[in-house]
Amino acid sequence: MSECPVCGAEISLASDTVVGELLECTDCGSELEVTELKPLTLAEAPESEEDWGE
Repeated sequence: MSECPVCGAEISLASDTVVGELLECTDCGSELEVTELKPLTLAEAPESEEDWGE
């Protein structure tokens, strides 16, 4: 169990969760990234930028 860094909602993760996995907070809709497993830490996922084919 972890906490959303944006709204503080409790988030439960599957036992096979890995670092770098992206998920969405069911309360506020923020896209989150698993940054550490022990202790379980979540952070807001970085915004992906378009490269426009460059």
